[in-house]
Amino acid sequence: MSQRQSLPRRTAASRLVVVIRGERAEDYVPVIDTMVEEGVRSFELTLTTPGTIAALPGLVERYAETADIGVGTVTRPGDVDAAAEGGAHYLVTPVSDLAVVDRALQRGIAIVPGGLTPTELFSTWDRGVSAVKVFPAGQVGPGYLKDLRGPFPDLSVIPSGGVDLESARAWLAAGAAAVSVGGPLLGDALKGGELGALGRRARRFVEVCAGSGTE
Repeated sequence: MSQRQSLPRRTAASRLVVVIRGERAEDYVPVIDTMVEEGVRSFELTLTTPGTIAALPGLVERYAETADIGVGTVTRPGDVDAAAEGGAHYLVTPVSDLAVVDRALQRGIAIVPGGLTPTELFSTWDRGVSAVKVFPAGQVGPGYLKDLRGPFPDLSVIPSGGVDLESARAWLAAGAAAVSVGGPLLGDALKGGELGALGRRARRFVEVCAGSGTE
């Protein structure tokens, strides 16, 4: 293993990654603006949202002083190249694909590969990645992290998939490096939903991930 990667500073400090999967990249800005105002500091923009790569450089520039912009649903080495060239701060995959991981390591961009089984998670962790994504986290729950820490005591885990406010608190209490949250925070915001409500949800997640949301 080469020297282990680090998560981007704002992502590591905030312990919250918001996954945005929509119908078009043009919808990103008002939604991200609202969440940035409430303290969200890391966003995973998915490649299943049309136009993400084209929009990436402008978004990285827009939020340069306020948030980390990552790219998710990375499944091929070519996706790594496109995201890196667009200025992404980090990458996230849904699978444990070593060719994808190795390309990111070669390019010097932080990557969080997905997996569920111990074999999948260790296969990429052993490469020197910054963290691994337990996906779908809703199928195992926070207790799974304790089980994983037996053979892998230094494993850095970010759960994703089915993480709501209550389970975010539980995963972080169990020792997760951060939580990855989508629908439970975004709600209907990408379909014209009220941005004020989005802001209130974002603030609750920020508080929980900062350790101050106790109720």
